[in-house]
Amino acid sequence: MTEAAAPPQRKALNPMLKLALELGPLALFFAAYSRLGIFAATAVLMACVMVTLAVSYAMLKRIPVMPLVTAVIVLLFGSLTLIFHDETLIKIKPTALYLLFGAALFVGLWLKRPLLKILFDGALHVTEEGWRKLTWRWAFFFIALAVLNEIVWRTQTTDVWVKFKTFGFLPITLLFALAQAPLIMRYETKEEEAGEDF
Repeated sequence: MTEAAAPPQRKALNPMLKLALELGPLALFFAAYSRLGIFAATAVLMACVMVTLAVSYAMLKRIPVMPLVTAVIVLLFGSLTLIFHDETLIKIKPTALYLLFGAALFVGLWLKRPLLKILFDGALHVTEEGWRKLTWRWAFFFIALAVLNEIVWRTQTTDVWVKFKTFGFLPITLLFALAQAPLIMRYETKEEEAGEDF
């Protein structure tokens, strides 16, 4: 008599707003560093990630996993940086974040749980095999980023590290994501599969 109701579709942020929330804290971090130094920039970054979480919650009535984990790591390492007045702590923040993401993806593969699907927050629709292959790639990519961050901050000045953090990691990540397009297209779910109720 009555058809099963389709599960409610999760709200998604406008792509431009999403981009602004992702790039805004980084841009303000760089601007604050240029004028006020690394410690003021760290405080600005901490404030910015809290604002991005508040905006996400106000718009979606939930907080996506990736921004939440990023904010926790930023607040933890940022607080330690300011308390101990040691810039090394904020420099290892990206290493910790990328290692955490990479390790979580490897654990998800071991448990046969598609954690990458959670990180992408509904942005992609691919088969289980596609998720598995993407997960392997992203897990190794995050580990590579962690190693790269360690190399840069240990061998370069703070000024070079800040510029690389601001203008290096994002283009590298975007290029890697674009390089996954053929795999995504190969394993993209068909419309009829995407529309099925579970």
